[in-house]
Amino acid sequence: MSSSNSRRGDAASRRRRPVLLTAVAALAVAGGAAVPAPALADGGIADSATTLQQEFAAAADAYHVPRQVLLAVAYEESAWDTHAGQHSTDGGFGPMHLTDVTPAMMAGGDAGAVGRGDVAKLAAQPALHTVQAAAKLTGLSVEELRTDPAANIRGGAALLASYQEAVAGSRSADPGNWYGAVARYSQAGERQGAAAFAGRVFAAIEKGVSRTTADGEQVRLAADSDVVARSGQLKALDLKSAATTDTECPATVACTFVPAAASNGQVSNRPANGIRIDSIVIHDTESSYDAAVNFFTQPGGSAAHYVMRSSDGAVTQMVPTKDLAFHAGNYSTNMHSIGIEHEGYAAHGATWYTEAQYEATAELVKYLAERFGIPLDRQHIIGHDNVAGPKSSLVSGMHWDPGPSWDWNHLMSLLGVHTGRHGVGPVGSVVTIAPRFEDNLQTVQICPSDDPTGATTACTETQQPSDFLYLRTGPSDTAPLFGDQALHPGAAGTDRINDWGAMAAAGQQFVVADRDGDWTAIWYGGSKVWFYNPHGCNTAPAHGVKVISAAGDAPVAVYGSSYPDASEYPAGLSPSTQAPLSMYTVPAGQAYVATTAPSLTDDFFPSSGRVVTGAKAMYTVQYNHRVALVYAADVTATDG
Repeated sequence: MSSSNSRRGDAASRRRRPVLLTAVAALAVAGGAAVPAPALADGGIADSATTLQQEFAAAADAYHVPRQVLLAVAYEESAWDTHAGQHSTDGGFGPMHLTDVTPAMMAGGDAGAVGRGDVAKLAAQPALHTVQAAAKLTGLSVEELRTDPAANIRGGAALLASYQEAVAGSRSADPGNWYGAVARYSQAGERQGAAAFAGRVFAAIEKGVSRTTADGEQVRLAADSDVVARSGQLKALDLKSAATTDTECPATVACTFVPAAASNGQVSNRPANGIRIDSIVIHDTESSYDAAVNFFTQPGGSAAHYVMRSSDGAVTQMVPTKDLAFHAGNYSTNMHSIGIEHEGYAAHGATWYTEAQYEATAELVKYLAERFGIPLDRQHIIGHDNVAGPKSSLVSGMHWDPGPSWDWNHLMSLLGVHTGRHGVGPVGSVVTIAPRFEDNLQTVQICPSDDPTGATTACTETQQPSDFLYLRTGPSDTAPLFGDQALHPGAAGTDRINDWGAMAAAGQQFVVADRDGDWTAIWYGGSKVWFYNPHGCNTAPAHGVKVISAAGDAPVAVYGSSYPDASEYPAGLSPSTQAPLSMYTVPAGQAYVATTAPSLTDDFFPSSGRVVTGAKAMYTVQYNHRVALVYAADVTATDG
């Protein structure tokens, strides 16, 4: 999952989800569960109260909200982190996660809606703007509610109190009588999602929680096993039930259905309406399993179709496969893919990605691939770190999960896909990157911003089994690492674990550009780059693939999305727009591996269900660590 916008200055370090989840996750890593707090006589406020603890107490008292309820709601929303006035990636501010989602957030977030004419409509839903509701209730300014933790807590308390009045008619000193208000605070549009959030809040009240926030403050919620949640209040919210509670899983995978918030995707009818489903995107949650499920049930613009638990490979499906989920950060990818989240942390991947996960993922992927005709190869089974950036300014901030510790070769072998014998062919031939995971020890630098668990307190070099090979500017281990143009314009790459620009991942295929002793060069990101490959030990020759190159002497433009031309949209529909990725081209004389056949450009309008298909076709190309798109008319395609 990714971080909050407070790290926009280090965009390449961002992964998937906001700090509000990763802080919760830190507790799970540190000790397996949140630390139960001792029972306190004053209903949850410790004797040695910190400033933040006092602010919760004051707001609870001012709006007559039980202190346990306010603390538990804030814990589930943010783990009590203040975010220093910055918003999380789903537009939530402060410890109470008051939302104020802008079109820019929807454009650059997991919806990937940049260039879309409906981006303002996507961001306009009332559930995405609880800051404004809190401002009306408190008389505080929107800016105060965004930036001042005390004001933010008061705003959350005021919202809870208003929901309680609507549900129960009056405020109550009994925490259990606030179940309906808590469920309403989730902003979930469906009964199952609201109940799931309220269940976690009251579980926190029962068990108690204690943690030190990112700002160093100790906050406690006292355990209270005597609270009886009035779950029957859910009926008063008049929420609809999910359209389906049926799961789409193979019989070999334990699977339940909890609906994601409606704003975190779009209802569609894939593939019956003509929108192909041609890829599966592998993610990691950067949080606990429960926190990820909770996050997707709340409005904010992010959800995956499936979430998979680390311990046993159990799955929660959250979006029907016929519908779009906002998971990839690229609307074109969202249109044509299914997203699977895996409980885990990219900086600690090998310890979280369990055999149970790999085997359950393989079963789920095979089931989906058979249903939708998805090829079982690394052009169609990709990581979030392989997804193209939809716009030049967004490429550097695209996510890098599941990270270098995800064992692609193992997953593909479970899918029945094997790279064959190791070796490397002549210049112009195609190779599959195929290091042996256990033997492929690579040194990476992990910094605190890469590790939401809090276990990394200073930038540290570590050597670990990895799924990638480092790429250098020359055939020598002293040559600089390749610097991707979006991440390091004019400079060398780094060994930071999040620096995807210098990594060729297992299963990816490239055209051999040169050979020099133990070193092999490939065409990659518009450049010739080198990796150590004695006797072809890290590659396998590939056959039966499509190879593209520039059709003429001019470089070929590279794109991150695949929309029709504006002239191809019927009257009354706002065309989506796209432009070439300014830092990338396919220079003449270079060659890249592409999907077997190009696909027509297309777009989707959920309000009417209309699908617009263009006349031009585009190849998906393994361009660098990420895929990219080129117009078929601009390239010459040959069989490699």
